[in-house]
Amino acid sequence: MTSVLVVDDETALVRALRINLTARGYSVVTAADGASALLAAATEHPDLVLLDLGLPDIDGFEVIRELRTWSAVPIIVLSARDRSADKIRALDTGADTYVTKPFGMEELLACLRVAERRLALGVPPEPGLVVGTAAFTVDVGAKIVRRGDAPVHLTRTEWAILEQLVRNPDSLVSGTHLLTTVWGPDYADRGHYLRVYMAQLRRKLEPEPSHPRYLITETGIGYRFVPEESP
Repeated sequence: MTSVLVVDDETALVRALRINLTARGYSVVTAADGASALLAAATEHPDLVLLDLGLPDIDGFEVIRELRTWSAVPIIVLSARDRSADKIRALDTGADTYVTKPFGMEELLACLRVAERRLALGVPPEPGLVVGTAAFTVDVGAKIVRRGDAPVHLTRTEWAILEQLVRNPDSLVSGTHLLTTVWGPDYADRGHYLRVYMAQLRRKLEPEPSHPRYLITETGIGYRFVPEESP
């Protein structure tokens, strides 16, 4: 049974989520503030986290940041904040998905199914595969990315995209392949997802994100990972 930690101080919403998720076979743990959420995450070890940003004690961004220091649990943000800046900040901080309130239960369940598929398809990669550039190194076996000696935190989604690219160095990986592999077949036409996440990867890995040297866009087709700069 998949366990879900619901973090929100809106009592009616939490009750509705508990009823709906329990009816669909999920195990639900709840927390009404950030401190309780971090404690529940550490003691209950949920498979997924649903997190509101507007908590009464700790800002939701801080909860994400703290969780990401020790946990890779998928985090789905549920927030009334609909500004692009908030969405980008949440994703950059470590959230995997951002759902704007009010939302339909079917939309939320679809997001949960996507997160569960990523967990279920977590096939261990072959050991020893390390791909390097002049700017960063990707250890596929250990799921570690470093810039120099410093580790770089990637969300599950960022890692899934990067792994697909580094496993096919210098080869074109179509946008459709990335979307269906990372998100599922229902997301084959969501090209804007890739644009957002590729921008995040470039900010974290490229020396000059606006002039990428390693994560290359082939407009209208897909993306390429170039381990070394072309002469």
